[in-house]
Amino acid sequence: MTSRMKSLALSTLSAATLVLMSAPFCLMAGAAFAATPAPAFKADPVKGLQLAASCGACHTQDGSRGLPANPILAAQHPEYLVKQLIEFKSGKRKNPIMSAIASALSEEDMKHISVFYASKPVVPGVARDPKTVALGEQIYRGGIAAKAVPACAGCHSPNGAGIPSQYPRMGGQHAEYTESQLLGFRSGARANNAQMMTIAAKLSDAEIKAVSDYLAGLR
Repeated sequence: MTSRMKSLALSTLSAATLVLMSAPFCLMAGAAFAATPAPAFKADPVKGLQLAASCGACHTQDGSRGLPANPILAAQHPEYLVKQLIEFKSGKRKNPIMSAIASALSEEDMKHISVFYASKPVVPGVARDPKTVALGEQIYRGGIAAKAVPACAGCHSPNGAGIPSQYPRMGGQHAEYTESQLLGFRSGARANNAQMMTIAAKLSDAEIKAVSDYLAGLR
C-alpha cells in the first residue's frame, strides 16, 4: 500500500471514529430538548372578554344582572362554568342556544371565557316575597328532614358562595333562573347532575319557589 493510500485510509478511519463518538452526545442533546416541558396553560381574562363578546346579549357584558331567565355569571367559579360549557357542547346538558354557542368553542376558549366572568365582582340581589323567606331559609340551612332533603348550605356554603371546583355559587342568583333549573332537575329535562336530580325530585313547587327566592337575596 502506498503512503498516499495509507494516509487516505487513516483519514477516513478518523472521520468515522469522530462521527461515532459524537453520536451519543447528539442523541443526549435531542433527548434533553424533547424532555423540556411545554409552558403550562393559563386562562386569560382579556382573551375571555374578546371571546365573550356575543354572550353579553343574554348575560350582560360583565355577566351580572341580565334577564332573570338567564344565569348571572359574574363571580361564578370558573371550573363550574367550564364544566357546563363542555356539557352543552357534548349534549349532556340540553339548551339549543347554548349548545350552538359551545360547539364553536375549544376547551381553551371555554377556560378563557370562564376566568373572565369569574374575575367580575358579585352583584347582590334581593328576595322579593317576604311570605316565603322563612321556608326558603329553613330548606337552605336545615333541609327537610321528613323528606330526606339535605341542607343546601352543606354544598353551596352558608352564604351561597359555593365550593370552587365542586359546587356553584348560588347566592344572589336570579330566583327565576334557579327555580327553572330545579324544576328541570326534577322533571329530568336537566340531567347533568344526579345529586341535584335526586334532591329536586323530593321538593314541591312551593318549596322550590321559596328556596329560589331566598337564594336571590343570600349574600
